[in-house]
Amino acid sequence: MTGLTAFFPTCDLAACRRFYTGVLGLSLRQEGEGQFIVDTGRGCLGFVDYGDGRPLAQGVCLSFDCADRAEVDAVYARLRAAGLPTLGEGPCHHPRFPVYSFFLKDPNGYTLEFQKIDGE
Repeated sequence: MTGLTAFFPTCDLAACRRFYTGVLGLSLRQEGEGQFIVDTGRGCLGFVDYGDGRPLAQGVCLSFDCADRAEVDAVYARLRAAGLPTLGEGPCHHPRFPVYSFFLKDPNGYTLEFQKIDGE
């Protein structure tokens, strides 16, 4: 195996593409009718407008691994400067898990986490 691509439904393909390529700065790997795939550097995310009214995935959290806490802080600062609202007060150590992270929502309502796992 050479990698992983996880696909998620979207109801607004254009807004989703702008968010992942423009706001987050991920590279567009493939694009076609009703779908696109972005490269995270450690795997790919695909978003598809199936056109059949299926609901968005529930309870999804997409976690992006950062090199260190400084990168988590830098991503947070960049996204806040771009006007994106985040969930909670900002980067912090999670009370239950060994991670330093922050959360926000994408245009689909999926939760995104930018994290540094402690001990890595």
